[in-house]
Amino acid sequence: MALPLPPGLTPSEIAFLCEMELVTVIPRQRLEGLDLLGGRIKSLNPPHRTSLPLWLALLLKRQRRANILPPPWLNTHSLTAILDHEIDHDETFSPPPRLPPQPSNNTMPISPPFLSNNTSDAAPDALPYHWLEIGEMLLEAASDDFEEPDSVRKLLRGLREVRMAKLRSSVEKLDASGGVKMNGIGGMEVGEGRAFVTGVIDGLRKITASREQQRKDRDRDGMEEGDYDDDEMEMQ
Repeated sequence: MALPLPPGLTPSEIAFLCEMELVTVIPRQRLEGLDLLGGRIKSLNPPHRTSLPLWLALLLKRQRRANILPPPWLNTHSLTAILDHEIDHDETFSPPPRLPPQPSNNTMPISPPFLSNNTSDAAPDALPYHWLEIGEMLLEAASDDFEEPDSVRKLLRGLREVRMAKLRSSVEKLDASGGVKMNGIGGMEVGEGRAFVTGVIDGLRKITASREQQRKDRDRDGMEEGDYDDDEMEMQ
């Protein structure tokens, strides 16, 4: 008998989805275009930059056919500023990247992973949805494309610890009728914190249900006592 799957996505599944994010590469040799499910990839002509899905960029990097340009937010200056913001604002997370203007016609709006949140044109002051996965994958496969890879690793580790501690503290402050703001939370953070958050919420639901049952029992006992007093008055 197969064991039931845990709710939500596993870390490996989240990382798989992250591989669809677009990143900027500089090809080191000419490559013909490709027809993919997500659309056609134009031919690569060095040294012209182009945006590719992360999985293809990592493949070309491992084959030494291209270099990957880290997004602007993935440098020591930007990460330091974002970390300072996270520390100074202990009740909220740093704001996510601003969405582009939505088209006015009947076309579908653009959403991740088809946004330029991890290309060379990305905003330098905001963490995208897959910030943690992108950072770890690029540091593992393309650390030589970073100016200060060790400092970037340290800052990413600090951001992860600060944000997860903030998520736990905000969930612990929940009450029966309250909620927690998760604006700016990343995909991997949602996956890692799901068990903790759902455990707290289930505990609150049980406490609320117990209190409601106690209130109903008190109301029922009060009604029964009132009926008993009325019967005694009628007998007298």
